[in-house]
Amino acid sequence: MKLSTPRWWYVREGAPAPVSRALLTPISWIWAAVTARRIARTVPIDPGVPVICVGNLTAGGTGKTPVVRELLKRLRARHVDAHGLSKGYGGTLEGPVQVDPARHTAAEVGDEPLMLAADAPIWISRDRAKGALAAGWAGAQALVMDDGHQNPSVRKTLSLVVVDGETRNGEWPLGDGSVFPAGPLREPLDVGLARADAVILMLPSDLDAADPELVALFAGKPVLVARLAPVAAPPPGPQVGFAGVGKPWKVERSLQAAGCDLKDFAPFPDHRAYDEATLQALADRAADFGAGLVTTEKDWARLPPEWRAKITAWPVAAVFEDDAALEALLDRAIRP
Repeated sequence: MKLSTPRWWYVREGAPAPVSRALLTPISWIWAAVTARRIARTVPIDPGVPVICVGNLTAGGTGKTPVVRELLKRLRARHVDAHGLSKGYGGTLEGPVQVDPARHTAAEVGDEPLMLAADAPIWISRDRAKGALAAGWAGAQALVMDDGHQNPSVRKTLSLVVVDGETRNGEWPLGDGSVFPAGPLREPLDVGLARADAVILMLPSDLDAADPELVALFAGKPVLVARLAPVAAPPPGPQVGFAGVGKPWKVERSLQAAGCDLKDFAPFPDHRAYDEATLQALADRAADFGAGLVTTEKDWARLPPEWRAKITAWPVAAVFEDDAALEALLDRAIRP
């Protein structure tokens, strides 16, 4: 059973659930120590091609996968045969295997790899090192890793970390600085930042500027601002939305900011597999409002084929404020 992301993770000071946080804190110390030991003791393999890692400092919900898609798009526009590499979270196949959208399902390879495979060659592998080598043997000239900042098994040419830039309504993307499960951080902030070459600060499309106090935490690292911008307008007419992503409440806000006539919204845990009963309940709820159903591309990839014609996928893309800065980072990664 998948659990939803705790909202209290993203409160900077005086978060609720003090007893839960106190009980979870010793576990967070163990988590951080195990992560640090694994990183220190692992000797990374060199797959023979540049590796750009797009990772997180926190647990999910930052807009990492749209960044991976954008980097693959830019590299391939340069005539670099760039492939994506993912763990295939939520899928049953161990890999290494190249994702085939015509043959594989999200249940086999994971929702994000299946979504990305529509635009570029994508490999999934529980063992990232084996996946990187397989992609290199298949002719990849560069690899873009979706997640893996805390995975030391593959030598990284460029390490980017994506940070949620939403700080409105009392939210703080790093919480009170606690490590999982007492907070959202995967490792202590200074430790994770030390291995990063740059930070991508992901803002909602309706937020004018990044919070200077948040940007100041990344002093000494290049900070690129990007936004998750709609590729198309939301579907017309009344809609009932749903999403099973790291921070489903951000999808609700984005739909509303884009002008969607949103009558109701149902949040689900990240990577939720939708069964018939759940989908029928959503359809019944939409019928109550005379509304359509709308969800994310990632959720749409997990839908049974018979439901895809009944539900609209609303795509978003990572749009960077400073194209030249991003291109300079890519130059650094792929040029000898």
